[in-house]
Amino acid sequence: MTPYVLILAVIIGFFALGFLLLFFRFFGLWFRALLSGAHVGLGRLVGMWLRHVNPGVIVDSRIMLTKAGIDVSSDWLETHFLARGDVMKVSRALVAANKANIPLPFQRAAAIDLAGRDVLEAVRTSVNPKVIDCPETNKGKLTIDAVAKDGIQLCVKARVTVRANIERLVGGATEETIIARVGEGIVTTIGSSESYKAVLENPDTISRTVLAKGLDAGTAFEILSIDIADIDVGENVGAKLQADQAEADKRRFQAEAEKRRAAAQAQEQEMIALVQENRAKVVLAEAQIPLAIADAFKNGHLGVMDYYRLKNIQADTDMRASIGTVK
Repeated sequence: MTPYVLILAVIIGFFALGFLLLFFRFFGLWFRALLSGAHVGLGRLVGMWLRHVNPGVIVDSRIMLTKAGIDVSSDWLETHFLARGDVMKVSRALVAANKANIPLPFQRAAAIDLAGRDVLEAVRTSVNPKVIDCPETNKGKLTIDAVAKDGIQLCVKARVTVRANIERLVGGATEETIIARVGEGIVTTIGSSESYKAVLENPDTISRTVLAKGLDAGTAFEILSIDIADIDVGENVGAKLQADQAEADKRRFQAEAEKRRAAAQAQEQEMIALVQENRAKVVLAEAQIPLAIADAFKNGHLGVMDYYRLKNIQADTDMRASIGTVK
């Protein structure tokens, strides 16, 4: 045997060995799909392996769908797998929707899954509606608080029954939006009530009013009912606000009175200073009298007898003043 023939035989042997290994590796999947009526070619299984697609997931999903009477090609399943989607969850969702007579094509289910939504849970919620607490107790807030027109606070707990809307799952708002809208509707309804007693007498008016607002528009859910689970009377917010306003007015009036008192004190001090200034002027004027008398003596306008009469008048005036001050 020539060396070329030997090399050719070795190469053919390697190819044959590789083919046998691939055959034994994928024969089980191929044979299982064949017996289940969901035929997937052996060459396609090898191609999936080369494209880093899990052939077992594709085969199991196709068998499940075929047994449920749903025709989905392996190409679509493989494409969804390559797009990092959950093929098995989408397949189970299609089967569940088919059993519940809910129209759900594969393309929509795949889009819901790739959008990050749990498509299987959505189908279950569509069949079996879920109840949402409003507000969410796991976030620390236990009640929705609102104040009626008479100033009385009411604390409300509500339960919202929703059903998933398959057609609006892609792009639709989540449960948080439903809770926020319901809370806003409850606050608005209570705030527009004339008295808290009317709300306590007919709490179903809250449900009817809020439900009539169409709060599920643009969301991934359909609101079936809004039930008031509990309603309690809180604080008298109106009276508290009035008391706070009265206290604020009192402090403001006290500040204005203090301002006027300070202004009066300042004016009093100014008047005292003005009196002292005028007294100083009087003292200065009186100091000029002896100089004037001396000048009158010098110029001959005042005689000795005139001076003595002036002194007597001054002495008499001092005596009268001293007598007047004796009690």
